[in-house]
Amino acid sequence: MKHLPCIFFAFFSLLLQAQDTAARAPQRAILVKPHIIRAVPLLDPESVPLAKPLESDATTQGKPTGLDAVRLQIFLDQQNFGPGVIDGKPGLFTEHAVMSWNEVQGHAHQDWSAALTAAKQSILTPLISVTVPPLTEKWVNPKLSNDRIQQSKAKRLSYRSVGELMAERYHTDVEFLIEINSEKKIYGLAAGQEIMVPNVRPFEIEKVAGVQHKRDEAKAQRHVVVDTKRNQMRIFEATPVALIVSENDSQGATKPAANRSLIASFPITPGKPQFIHYGMWEVRTAVEFPAWRYDKSLLETGKRSKDPSKIYDLPSGPNSPVGVIWCGLNKSGIGLHGTADPETIGRAQSAGCIRLANWDAIRLPQIISAGSSVEIR
Repeated sequence: MKHLPCIFFAFFSLLLQAQDTAARAPQRAILVKPHIIRAVPLLDPESVPLAKPLESDATTQGKPTGLDAVRLQIFLDQQNFGPGVIDGKPGLFTEHAVMSWNEVQGHAHQDWSAALTAAKQSILTPLISVTVPPLTEKWVNPKLSNDRIQQSKAKRLSYRSVGELMAERYHTDVEFLIEINSEKKIYGLAAGQEIMVPNVRPFEIEKVAGVQHKRDEAKAQRHVVVDTKRNQMRIFEATPVALIVSENDSQGATKPAANRSLIASFPITPGKPQFIHYGMWEVRTAVEFPAWRYDKSLLETGKRSKDPSKIYDLPSGPNSPVGVIWCGLNKSGIGLHGTADPETIGRAQSAGCIRLANWDAIRLPQIISAGSSVEIR
């Protein structure tokens, strides 16, 4: 998917009107508890040839490789500690996810052993066989233009291929699907065919209802910390007194204390340094399938164009620059949102907002609400 930096968001009143009948379906419930999918593998997962990590990466740092790495990433993802793209190559985001999980459990932050053990007990089958669902007519458009002006004329900013749809559905990328299947199979995918995917709870684009989420008083008490240095969002039950605390074990040695107030963490891409709005803010709204206004002047200079003919309203969809959901803050035009490019999370920078992979962003209304505090630092 082609990435364009996030611009300031506007015109919420038009959002729900822009959706079709399906967009007005009842709000879905997104489970946040650990989940294991049971399925019969298409082939023996142990025989799937996974690319070996570079010597400078996992092999020299004691990190898991191969199926153990896939298993760990799935486990962390399902615990709401996002490892980034599930690809069997644990990088910085997987490391941060392990550290967050360790913090909650009271383990040493750099210790991978406890998370690996828990992953092996929870995720028995890291790769499974699934059938491509019959969604291609509505959700795949190989002819979708990369030009924003042409996109404004489209009905929906759909996926550009079935491979892209299936990659995002299972929290991975097309490259990894090719690695565990084949290039020929992934580039020739069609509804009804079977492929191997990570055994993760799927992000089902067809169940995103296009609703505006209501305020939830319990979730409104939660606190979001956006760490622009670590490219990580951390969500707490309430504003934390201390992010790292310690206690003495039975032998009197100091060890990390379990921080049960930390309930989730996800990789993010913050805005460009000149556009980041540091400080304390508050979530004001959460809208699925938002429309988006393309203003080249605003992107390049930070100032809105005075020429209406140079501003274009883009429809919603998974390839929208703001992804499938927008959680707007009380700072005008700034929000937490999805992306058209999950593989660029942590690398490409937006113009001022906080981007997450769509599969992570869609969970936000089940964890936070209008009223939740957001600290950008």
